[in-house]
Amino acid sequence: MTTASTGSAAPAESPTESPDAGFTVRRATAEDLPAIVAMLADDPLGAARETPADMAPYRAAFSRIDPDPQQHLVVAERDGKPVGTLHLTVIPGLSRRGAARALIEAVRIHADARGEGLGTWLIEWAIAEARRQDCVLVQLTSDATRVDAHRFYERLGFEASHLGFKMPLA
Repeated sequence: MTTASTGSAAPAESPTESPDAGFTVRRATAEDLPAIVAMLADDPLGAARETPADMAPYRAAFSRIDPDPQQHLVVAERDGKPVGTLHLTVIPGLSRRGAARALIEAVRIHADARGEGLGTWLIEWAIAEARRQDCVLVQLTSDATRVDAHRFYERLGFEASHLGFKMPLA
């Protein structure tokens, strides 16, 4: 993945800087973990499942995510401060004639940056990056209780086409 902060070239079809709001997207670093975890915990669902006071499990997870070229954990920042995040995973597959698909997870916008278009821009970045990675579709899941998020994703062109199932293992 290319980053705005490292100076490496960005693919033309994958925005790394928002045109008007002053946001940039870059690969997350270990130093971003407290800000990312705080955003994950900043809602009723996240507050019940995240533990920002104990960063050890997040550091361990990051050490598995960061070296994997199929994993794109990013932060959106403004004025050097992380104000959004998402995790894009490229999944190779056999279905759809051996096509790859992209999975968007853990989309969060800092409370101070909501309503400024960052969520839309970040999802559009993820879609463009999925195309750049030769994915034929992008998918995401959203908790059934996040009705506002569902409207947001539908407005961006996502369709509620499948029924999802989960089974906790721990």
